[in-house]
Amino acid sequence: MSKNKKFDIRFTEKRNGWCAEITRQVTSRSTTVSKRESGFETEALAQEWAEKELASFIANQAERNERKSEQRKERDELRHTKELKAEQAREARAKAREEEQEDAE
Repeated sequence: MSKNKKFDIRFTEKRNGWCAEITRQVTSRSTTVSKRESGFETEALAQEWAEKELASFIANQAERNERKSEQRKERDELRHTKELKAEQAREARAKAREEEQEDAE
């Protein structure tokens, strides 16, 4: 079985053969099936498929997480630069108002 606590594999016997499922632990009480394949002649074939697929599935998830992390960093940097520009513009407007008030007096 998998050492990963988030994902696991499960086998069930159906009418037309064995079914292998990759499950994901959503919450402490809830799991969901992320990938399912059925029609295996033996449990060993189902287990072989599930172990290969689980390894590639976890690798794909890791790549996806990296991509999303990069996108999040870029988005945060953009937001930060926009906030800095907005703050500088506010400060410039406030300074201009102060100068106008001093000139008016």
